[in-house]
Amino acid sequence: MKIDMTDLLNSITENLKRIDYIKPEEIANIDLYMDQVTTFMDEHLAGTKRRDEDKILTKTMINNYSKNNLLPPSVKKKYSKEHVLLLIFIYYFKSILSIKDIETVLAPLRDKYFSDEAALSLSELYTEVCKLEKSRIKPLSESVQEAYESSFSAFSNIEDDADQKELRLFAFICSLSFDVYLKKVMIEKIIDELSAQKED
Repeated sequence: MKIDMTDLLNSITENLKRIDYIKPEEIANIDLYMDQVTTFMDEHLAGTKRRDEDKILTKTMINNYSKNNLLPPSVKKKYSKEHVLLLIFIYYFKSILSIKDIETVLAPLRDKYFSDEAALSLSELYTEVCKLEKSRIKPLSESVQEAYESSFSAFSNIEDDADQKELRLFAFICSLSFDVYLKKVMIEKIIDELSAQKED
């Protein structure tokens, strides 16, 4: 099977442009039962699934998040808008961070901004973070384009066209993976510093 790299790159950059986030006003202002929470997340994050059969959120996941201190417990088996916002953060973090690391990152949100008495609401905090994330899409698209161009000028000494394309695709995957690896190392270093401060 041949991969048309120009089509693939165009598809990647178009997908990046379409990335959006669940807006706080889309989340019900009434408390939801667990089934309603999982349905909401499935409907609103369906576009982020890699495969149709992938699960966004299950009852078991929610229970585990509560047990591991990522999420405050439900109140009378109901979950607030703040619970849903934390679940969205968890959803995105879990693909790159351990449960323990997510607990460390979310502790201030859970402890300081989860209640109605907080100076800054969790909705406001979430909206601000999402604006920052949206501002990263254009530079990220440019970075992907640069990685593509570098990778697809590599292995020019390989004469076999099919082999050359295969190696260039591998180089492109490695380049993107290295970016993810470096950022993950940086995030873990920050989390380690946060954990060390808590212990002092």
